Order: sequence, then structure tokens, then C-alpha cells
Amino acid sequence: MTTTLTRPGALAASGHPLVRPQAARHLTDEQIAELGVELDAIRDDILAKRGATDAAYIRRVIKVQRGLEFAGRGALLFGRNKAAWIAGTTMLSFAKILENMEIGHNVLHGQWDWMRDPDIHSTTWEWDFVTPARSWQHTHNDLHHRWTNVVGKDRDVGYNLLRMDADQPWKPFNLGNPLYNAMLAPVFEWGIALYDLELPEYNEGLKSKADLKRDLKAVGIKAVKQFTKDYAATPAVAMLTGSGKQALYGTLVANAVRNVWAHAVIFCGHFPDGTDTFTEENVEGETRGDWYVRQMIGSANISGSKLMHLMTGNLSHQVEHHCFPDLPSNRYAEVAVRVREICLRYGLPYTTGPLPKQVASTWAKVFKLALPGKGHFRKGKPASA
Repeated sequence: MTTTLTRPGALAASGHPLVRPQAARHLTDEQIAELGVELDAIRDDILAKRGATDAAYIRRVIKVQRGLEFAGRGALLFGRNKAAWIAGTTMLSFAKILENMEIGHNVLHGQWDWMRDPDIHSTTWEWDFVTPARSWQHTHNDLHHRWTNVVGKDRDVGYNLLRMDADQPWKPFNLGNPLYNAMLAPVFEWGIALYDLELPEYNEGLKSKADLKRDLKAVGIKAVKQFTKDYAATPAVAMLTGSGKQALYGTLVANAVRNVWAHAVIFCGHFPDGTDTFTEENVEGETRGDWYVRQMIGSANISGSKLMHLMTGNLSHQVEHHCFPDLPSNRYAEVAVRVREICLRYGLPYTTGPLPKQVASTWAKVFKLALPGKGHFRKGKPASA
């Protein structure tokens, strides 16, 4: 299952007049169309250039990741030695971050399907995350990337747990926003697994009981595999050296580190100040160019070094990823220069900042939206609202 993007122009058949977000209201229909053509040209250019260098890149990253995981688990077999435990836990943490972010997430988007390599393909890859790849591809690729930040359609806005938009009705439950977010971060993979079950859809009658049972079974099977690998197999072998307990703690810490990192990167890409959310009215009659605009003003980047970009799975280029989710991640840096120039030329915001700033901004929103009131976050709301 690769990333499927319904061409937004098809929505124009609904006959509803388009109400553009505030940040794009100064643009004419002609300018929006031109912007769409320019961004399509960027995508076509990268598609034409990808080749052996890109294939070598992803194979090299996979090789490094597997080497780190092997070395990390090997060091944990001697975890009674403090230095070995620190080295093993650190290498395993890095390996899990690389697999989840730069490899798994991007392979499952179909970024490397063009290689025709059955071992690095969106239909065969199963990542080191509790949620099954196919379930995640449905909620993420098919739904989130289609309805990015559209309140009421994109359930990634708050993940059915947090109030992350001022137009989400406030309830006393939301007072726990900061606590819920703090608890979610170290167990993020489990939160995503629960989210991918689409329980609200089931309760609303939008998902059948048979489909829910199928997804529950898939999560159960995947959870058993993850537990066996991390919390049974590695500690069991480590028991031979008297390091079983240390190996268990090491894998627990590595998973927690990966989860906290993934949570931070994903939240920084979607929720800092400067990112817009949208009403369903904003997407009625949406054209291809309008869809691009929504991706650009509804996402945020993280500035930093090449290593930081690698460890975020290049989701530090979230704006570019949302515009072109199926382009190879190693190309986002060069794409970002062109996308930023287009935003500047068309008078559109291009939100970016260092990781500490973006994390602080996101957490500030978590705290503010724990309280009743609309706040000042919405820029995508139509003028009549």
C-alpha cells in the first residue's frame, strides 16, 4: 500500500465555492494554479533525477541501522558492565530511531518503491513499531496526508486524546492535556497502535465489527513479535552472562528514547505556532494548487544539521514531506530551497525553527488548549467565522 493522493481538483465537482485560508486569501485563482504548476514541476524534476545514488543512500542507511542494532544488542549481553550497558543502550536507541524515522516511515510511504526491490518496498516492509504497517498506512498515508489539519476529518489533530486546536470543543477532560501528552511521549508507539484501531470510527458505525476484530488481531500478533524480540529474546540470551535484567532495562530505555524522539519530531512538524488548521469549508472546491498551499501553511520545519535531519527521517523538512510524501527523503533538503523561495514569492508563511524552539512552542499550545477558550491559533478559519 503506497501513498495515495487523490487529486484535489476532483473536489471542485461538488459545486461549493472555495473559502481559502486567511494566509492564502490574497492569492488569485490564477496565482494558485501557477503555484501548483511550479510545485508539480519540482516533483517531476526529482522523479527524473532519482537513481543509483538514491538507491545507494537508502541501502547504506539500512546497513548502518542493522549494524547499530546488532552491536547494541550484543553489548547488552554484557550489560552488567556499566560501559557496555551505556554503549549498548545508546546504539540500540539510535538504531530504533533510524529504523522508525528515516527507513520505516519513508519506505511505507512508497518513497523507494521505484527501486523494485522486494526487501525495500511499501507492500512488504514491517517496521520496528507496535502498530502494524498496513494499519498505519491507512490512517497516515490515506487519511492524514489527504486531509492534513482539517478539523473533523484529520483525526491526527490530537490523536483522539489531546485538544490541539482551538476549534475542538473544550471539555473538562482537556484540563489533563499536559499530563496526557507527557504520558504519551515515552509510549508513543502504543498510543499510535491504539489510535490506528480507529475506535471512534467503530463507535460511530463507520467501521465494522469484522474490521475491528481483524485490526485487533493484527496488533496482537505484532505486539507479541515486538515483546519477543525486545523483552524476551535479548534478555534471555543475556542471562547466560548474568546480564538478563540489564538487557531488559536497556531495551526498555531504547524504546522509550525512540518514542520520545518520534513524538517530539512529529508534534513539531504539525503543531507549533505558525501552523494553520482548517475547516471543512476550506477544502470544499479545493484545487491541486490549493492542496499544496494547505500542506505548506499547515506544516512546520525544524532547522539543524545533516545528522539531525537524518535522525528525524528528514521530517525536519515536514513542509516538503507533506507536499511530496512519496519523494525520496534524501532529496528533501534540495527541495526545501525551492519550496521556501516559492512561499516567499507568493507571500505565504514558511514556518521553521530550531528543535528547542519548536518543542517549546508545541508544549505551550498543549498547555494553553487545556483551558477553555479559542486562543489565537487559527489562521485558516474563513472570514465569516
